[in-house]
Amino acid sequence: MVQVRPKKHLGQHFLHDQDIARKIVGSLSGRFENVLEIGPGTGVLTRYLMETNSLNVKACEIDSESVSFLRTAYPQFQDRLIEGDFLKLNPENIFTTPFAVIGNLPYNISSQIFFKILESKNIIPEVVAMVQKEVAERIAAQPGSKTYGILSVLLQAWYDIEYLFTVNKEVFTPPPKIQSGVIRLIRNTKQSLGCDERQFTVLVKTAFNQRRKTLRNALASLIAERNFSGLPYLDKRAEQLGVREFVQLTLGIQDGSIDYRT
Repeated sequence: MVQVRPKKHLGQHFLHDQDIARKIVGSLSGRFENVLEIGPGTGVLTRYLMETNSLNVKACEIDSESVSFLRTAYPQFQDRLIEGDFLKLNPENIFTTPFAVIGNLPYNISSQIFFKILESKNIIPEVVAMVQKEVAERIAAQPGSKTYGILSVLLQAWYDIEYLFTVNKEVFTPPPKIQSGVIRLIRNTKQSLGCDERQFTVLVKTAFNQRRKTLRNALASLIAERNFSGLPYLDKRAEQLGVREFVQLTLGIQDGSIDYRT
């Protein structure tokens, strides 16, 4: 059988604790029949996903060694295994109906994967992911927290987020230098924020790119000084605002009270 060597450039740390693997798979709500596993590696989650008869499972893997291993270890899974980079795929070509995403995500591209998921939020209503603990905490953080940031706001705009549990580094091969965290995202009922979503995203990213400054200064590249008058929250910092407050600022842009210049 093909041996899979963990590759540093792919951020691979293979989970070998079966109890934790079962716990991660068991964290799926069960509301969605279709499930996509990102980065199955040596198949530690795949095994338990396939044992759940109610699930229609597919997997996406970029590492050719892992693909060869999975095709040998799980021959019945061959037609469901997509060899490729999730970041370059169109999720709507994987399933035609809404599906859940699960995976032990590579630390080095986990944020990129979440941004990709946001692009397809209407067809991906659930995510169960193991990521770097710091990233998991940031995604679940509330306004006012030092870890609260861009991903916190953008994901919380469309998902209800729950930090489930922490995973120690000793259960991986090779052990990472830090702990991991498992989170669950469930799509909320908002079909629209009620504002221009592109402007909302740019506003959030711009505000947090200079998070130590007040919004009046952090947003100076987007907003003409003459149009600051009457806008709320400008004396606050980005980390003090929740989704609702960022929506209100975006609506100010749309109403013409500030000059959107990007």
